[in-house]
Amino acid sequence: MCGMAGIVSLNSAAAPPSREALLRMIGALGHRGPDERGLYRDERAGLAHTRLSIVDISGGRQPLVDASGKVWVVFNGEIFNYVELRKRLIALGYRFRTRGDTEVIANAYRAWGEAAFERMTGQWAIAIWDTAGRRLVLSRDRTGICPLHICERKDRVYFASEVKAIFAADTTIPPRFDPAGMDQTFTFWTVVPPQGVFQGIRELRPGHIRIYERRGVREYAYWQPQYPGAASAQFAGSLDDAAGEVRAALDAATSLRVVRSDVAVGSYLSGGLDSSLVAAMGRRFAGERFQTFSLRFSDAEYDETDFQRLLARAIDSEHHEVEVTRRDIAEVFPDVIWHTERPILRTAPAPLFLLSRLVRSHGIKVVLTGEGADEVFAGYDIFREAKIRRFWARQPASDRRARLLERLYPYLSRSPVQQQAMARRFFGRNLSAYAAPGFAHDTRWHTTGAIKRLFSADMRAEAARHDAVSELIGGLPPEFAQWGPLAQDQYIEIETLLSGYLLSSQGDRMLMAHSVEGRFPFLDERVVTLANALPPSYKLRVLDEKHVLKRVARPLLPPEIVARKKQPFRAPNALCFVGDQAPDYVAEALSETAVREADVFDPVAVGRLLAKCRAQSAAGGADLSNSDNMALVGVISTQLLHRQFIASRPAGRHARELTVDIDREHRGEAAFS
Repeated sequence: MCGMAGIVSLNSAAAPPSREALLRMIGALGHRGPDERGLYRDERAGLAHTRLSIVDISGGRQPLVDASGKVWVVFNGEIFNYVELRKRLIALGYRFRTRGDTEVIANAYRAWGEAAFERMTGQWAIAIWDTAGRRLVLSRDRTGICPLHICERKDRVYFASEVKAIFAADTTIPPRFDPAGMDQTFTFWTVVPPQGVFQGIRELRPGHIRIYERRGVREYAYWQPQYPGAASAQFAGSLDDAAGEVRAALDAATSLRVVRSDVAVGSYLSGGLDSSLVAAMGRRFAGERFQTFSLRFSDAEYDETDFQRLLARAIDSEHHEVEVTRRDIAEVFPDVIWHTERPILRTAPAPLFLLSRLVRSHGIKVVLTGEGADEVFAGYDIFREAKIRRFWARQPASDRRARLLERLYPYLSRSPVQQQAMARRFFGRNLSAYAAPGFAHDTRWHTTGAIKRLFSADMRAEAARHDAVSELIGGLPPEFAQWGPLAQDQYIEIETLLSGYLLSSQGDRMLMAHSVEGRFPFLDERVVTLANALPPSYKLRVLDEKHVLKRVARPLLPPEIVARKKQPFRAPNALCFVGDQAPDYVAEALSETAVREADVFDPVAVGRLLAKCRAQSAAGGADLSNSDNMALVGVISTQLLHRQFIASRPAGRHARELTVDIDREHRGEAAFS
């Protein structure tokens, strides 16, 4: 992947975008693409690109113009079926000067217009500047792997892979937290596109196209998840048939993501089913040398080293590990927040920041990952939890049904189901609403929403004008009501957490912090479409999650990995920031002065939380609740975000990069002849 940015004047009387502003934008994105930089400017538009060279290394420079000289493209990501599209376009008479996928985008747009995006398989954020029509077309991939932020201000539209580039472009754009974004973050763990964390900056929704032209602005979805209902048929084959088709689809998806690269491809390896299956499949297509990369934790509760090494030996990969301590997490956390550009409630991105650094240190630019499997094949505990709660809700007085809760969260040393009375109160809340949208997620939202008790009076008043849950439910598609309970739960999980947190804070931002591209076979369009069409029992068979995927994995993976219970990726949280080894920035960020200046949280409430966490840390941390863990991490990350983006503008951090010469600059004849 790369970094892309641009400025387009919506008013013909406006001055052309300046070279300096575009340089500041790509200066802020230098970590995304260290290999090359390029600019294009005319009297209305400016496009900028910083490149991570993976496909057509010598000829794939951007911005790129088609043979007609009218269609300019900058994009971040990969079009994996570009070879097949290129052949079709050549048959239609289009000429090519390069071997890569960027020119395919330009000619596909000329051939099919906006419908071109429906023909693409891949991950992307694309900007097309049509000089003839004075038309800007922005597109984002189906599941939101590649980020694309937009700011409309003073008859101009700014767009970029990261928010910091927009702030760097124009010092008159005020960096301020958006109360609606904070309300969403402290409800869902993240903002849900198009909502952003900062006022005036939005994110293009996954699977959407946004167009700026003479007649105005329009946006629409070219793709969204569909499940069996009135408009979509259910898979009619047997479970064995389904396993065979899933195997074939994953094989094809993984093959494309390995062979469509001019550099070596490695793989993340967590030791769980998903990453192990992707690594095993990737190994088959990678040639003689295949490198895998894993995290080790000094805290035994989070460590999966034995399973990682087992799989590495089984597939004969060249395996690398990095051990992560609580202190390591705390030390890199400010850098993590600089890259996430949003508050986070878990420290899990920090180890992944260290993992991508390990990958890059071994000369690898591209890794396969297992993200997406839990969303599309129903792997999360929240799906099992909802199934039990719905079953229990039909006989709420049943003791036997309530005892099914004991089958949840076997990997947690302090599981919420260990104390039956507390578990029944927690999971038994709101059982009468078992048929309502969002029922499966209600317990999570309730727990996370409790953190808002720490909000300052001003933020509480502003956030009260919004209701994140009601707004989400109100925006569900009309066909949602026709889907079964599991499909509804999966859709909301994808809508709230996939692109905003897993693919952004834990995915793209941690990978690109060290110029590494992640590729996601489970999020291939054909895999997702097939998985969505499967009967619910093929995915969640009684309480056996990802059942069909385990059938696919049995011939490919060691039985110990296939049979192990689901253990989501986790890392130590609040305990990283308290105790004798706590870094100095924690006390500074949580000081009364700093908290009052940011005006997101109440200083007294933050002081009480910090004192409580310190006391529990001194006592061994056994009583540190999930809510307290999330609260402290959320407060620290928000305070760091305020310091980095609001108290001091991002442009200053990368000022040294602005003197670097770009590799190529194009100038529009109309403006500069």
